[in-house]
Formats: sequence, structure tokens, C-alpha cells
Amino acid sequence: MKAQENFSVNMNLKTEPTDKIDFTETSIGISFSKKISSKSLITNTLEYSNLNINYDLNSYELFENLDRLQQIKDKLEFSQEISNSTKLNFSVTPTFSFQENLGFSDFTLLGSFEIKQQLNSKATLSIGAARTNVFGNPKFLPSASLNYKVNENANLLIGFPDSRISYSNNIRNKFSLSNSFNGSFYNLNIQNEIDKNAAKAALSQMTTSFEYERNVDKNWFLNFKAGYDFDKKYKLTDGENHTVYDFSISNGYVLGIGIKYKQ
Repeated sequence: MKAQENFSVNMNLKTEPTDKIDFTETSIGISFSKKISSKSLITNTLEYSNLNINYDLNSYELFENLDRLQQIKDKLEFSQEISNSTKLNFSVTPTFSFQENLGFSDFTLLGSFEIKQQLNSKATLSIGAARTNVFGNPKFLPSASLNYKVNENANLLIGFPDSRISYSNNIRNKFSLSNSFNGSFYNLNIQNEIDKNAAKAALSQMTTSFEYERNVDKNWFLNFKAGYDFDKKYKLTDGENHTVYDFSISNGYVLGIGIKYKQ
């Protein structure tokens, strides 16, 4: 569970039913890491995701063509140790979010900058800023967290946008309870019949979930996730990110399963 990852491939399936709309997302990601010096690490992660949306046609019959949203992102991360207790993390994430036809207008540049300061043998403070879409549209937001090593088996992370407590009872099992703010947006290629000004589909939520990861052998991992989305939002916006249609959906529970290979 704690081995250094040099290469990994992961596939995930997540489903979330709400009262009138069901969301199903499949994704695949490939990650490479390389230590370019004793104090520098570079990681590149390429990911593709496909979000399928199943509408209650009695409520949203005119949105049948808005049922498949796609995203491609390539996250390049660079980590540099400044001293024994200070580390800098920098990432750039070119992202394409689209409905059907991929074009340059679907491109968005996201990224982050973070300073990690080890306070003592158990606590690390992280402060930074990011251009992120956790609220459904790209925005510059601050980030901060405190990571505390409770003991050899348990770890606590408190911060924004992610908080987590994790526990491993042995080298094969890892349990975690997490709370995260997350979201995404997709540029629309097909005009809908409700509002011709709709240019993007934006989703956001706060997710509280329980996860279990099992190291089934040396290189293979299985991941199971169950949780609930609070403050779930699904909107259509214009080019200036103003809401032109709000689906006013309910919150919903989340179920996920994933498989990962790493070496």
C-alpha cells in the first residue's frame, strides 16, 4: 500500500441515482512518475472520463440529446524539496471538456501551487492556490490542509477541498472516510431546445464517502466506494457562466468500484 508508484493504470465505474436523473461515470487513467534528482519528482497522469446521464423523460423529454459528456485531462505535477521540512508542489492540467465533437474551444487550463511545511514528525501544513472546477466552473481558489499522522496505521487530513481519515489494519487493507468538494463542466456542441444560449453543462457537489481498498496481490488493487452527495447541482450556463437552466435535482447516494495496477 505504501510502495512508490512508478507506473499505474486505473479504471473506475461510479453511479449516482437522483429522483429524476441518474448519473453513471466511467473513467480510465494512466500515470507515470520519475525521480529526476534526489529532491525532485515529476508525475504525469492522463485520464479520460465519460459521463452518461439518464433522464426521467416525463420531466426532461427535451434533454434526451444531452446524455453523454466527456473529458480528457493531462495533469503534469512537479515536486521539489527545498529543505528537509519544506516542499513545493506545482501542477498544470490541460483539460478538454466536451459533449460530442472535440475542438480547441473545449480547452481549459487548470493548475495549482502548494507549499508543504513539516511542523514536526507527525504534522504537515499545506497552503496554496489552484485554478479548479470544484464548483462547476473554473475559478481561482485557495487551498489549505493539515495532515496529521495519528500512528503507524492511521492518518488524518483536514482541509479544503478535501478532508480524510484513513486507517490500515495490515499491508493489504486500507479504509478511509472522506469529505470533498468536487465538480466539472462540459462545453455543449449540440443545441438543446430549451435555451439556445446554453453553452456549458456544470455539475458540483460535496461528497461524503467511505472507501475500502484491497491489495489483492503485489501489483493489483480493488477499490469500493459508497457515499452521499450533498448540495448536488446540475445547471446549464451561458458563455459568461450565468445560469440559463437549473435542473433542480435532489441529492443522491454514490456507489463506485475501481481496479488499479501499479508497479
